[in-house]
Amino acid sequence: MTIKNFREHAANERTFLAWMRAAIAIMAFGFLVERFDLFLETVAPSLSGRVLSPFGHKFGNVAGLVLIAVGTGLVLLAMIRFIRNARAIDSEEEAKLTGSKLDLALASLLILLGVSMFLYLSEAFMPAV
Repeated sequence: MTIKNFREHAANERTFLAWMRAAIAIMAFGFLVERFDLFLETVAPSLSGRVLSPFGHKFGNVAGLVLIAVGTGLVLLAMIRFIRNARAIDSEEEAKLTGSKLDLALASLLILLGVSMFLYLSEAFMPAV
């Protein structure tokens, strides 16, 4: 017995698993960022001769939590897309391709968070003037 449209379903499942790996990586990075302030509080004063500001500590916590939330949202998005694509594969009708705007918005958010974290960490390790 063969599964109808097996190649398409297998490709859909591989894509789903890739989205899941990305989501887990983003959540793990968010956890690391959120907890990285403990490392900075210990090491940064000895490296740069100054103490981190309370704003910097809160920024790290917020950025980490945002990354964890983005990763969780990505899991939900991957689930919805997997189910929608599985139904479209089995359907006899032609389906319209959707979701590229959401993908671009997610990528933009991650770029913004990456740049923000770079600026935050570069300030933490720069010597006080």
